[in-house]
Amino acid sequence: MNYTEICHDSLMYIAIAILCAACIAFTMTPLARVLAYKIGAVDVPKDKRRMHRVAMPLLGGLAIFTAFIITTVAFCDLSQNTMQILGLLAGSAIIVITGIFDDKISLNALLKLFLQIVAACVVAFCGVRIEYIGGLIELGNLSIPATVFWIVAVTNAVNLIDGLDGLSCGVSAISALSILISSLFIPETPYFAILLTAILAGSCIGFLPYNFNPAKIFMGDTGAMFLGFSLSVISILGVFKTNAIISFWVPFIAFALPLVDTTFAFARRILQGKSPFSADRGHIHHRLIDMGFNQRQSVTILYAISAICGIAAVLWAIGRPWGGMIIIVSALVILFINWRFITKSDETRQETGLGLSHLPSETGVHDENVTNTRADVASSQSEEMQKEQADKAE
Repeated sequence: MNYTEICHDSLMYIAIAILCAACIAFTMTPLARVLAYKIGAVDVPKDKRRMHRVAMPLLGGLAIFTAFIITTVAFCDLSQNTMQILGLLAGSAIIVITGIFDDKISLNALLKLFLQIVAACVVAFCGVRIEYIGGLIELGNLSIPATVFWIVAVTNAVNLIDGLDGLSCGVSAISALSILISSLFIPETPYFAILLTAILAGSCIGFLPYNFNPAKIFMGDTGAMFLGFSLSVISILGVFKTNAIISFWVPFIAFALPLVDTTFAFARRILQGKSPFSADRGHIHHRLIDMGFNQRQSVTILYAISAICGIAAVLWAIGRPWGGMIIIVSALVILFINWRFITKSDETRQETGLGLSHLPSETGVHDENVTNTRADVASSQSEEMQKEQADKAE
């Protein structure tokens, strides 16, 4: 078993960076909420895909991004690995600006994809590249295309699971912590990559109290795309840069939940003759809602799945891949048994103690866990919309 040689002081430095990022994100979120109302970046529930019933402010991702930028500049030594860090920050800025416009005016899916590719190319040309597969196969001229594909794939994967209160942010935090812990066990992992991972995890943790059900603000595409983008780039800077075959698979395991959900979503839409970027109500979190779980239950289940993948990634990094496979297989068996009990009969559903009293109808059971704390959001948004309409009429 190998460990990255990091002294006690360095670990304390990482812990302080996590705390700093969390505090900044926590204190910045109310400002992002006000800004969202000021510029009209709100999500109005217009279809059955959306789980909320009142208009919700977006731009929560701006608080996460600000916390990440400030903490990175404050804690990272910019005199070393300058181009790689600047590439990450520049690419992130492109992603966040794209997200802000999308949260405000809903950009075309192909335009967003193009801008994601541009951001990924900026990072790649700054020296952040997947150059080897497991330290054995050199990619050569395929290095940049492979890097761009990975960044765009993870960016969209994290964005697509942002369908319930706290889901995408929480899963991203778990994934970041999994990569962080795994990196500590993988020799040759650059210290600055470990520090960046810790800062990103702290930024997510600081925002989560506002985003967990019942949410006071959504992070929107601004946050979801930024988190996916940052996770993908940091994984390249860290575990992908090592020469071990085992470490190459750690990010795939840590990001398994969003990657698998996105893969099935794209395959499902293509088989149905639809665009892979068209929205639908077939994601894993939608299926859980349709089974009768409320938002908190659904998110907790998906947190648990993400954590299991994270634990498997850590075991893989330690050099116990069979242990990781045993964890994943055991979890799948337990989930399957639970699913059989839940869908068997109303009596069995009651006996599980999950609060599921009746089998869902063919149209699906939608989340009823909406509290009165959102009334102020609906009232404020209604007043804002009426004021805007009156101004236009004049």
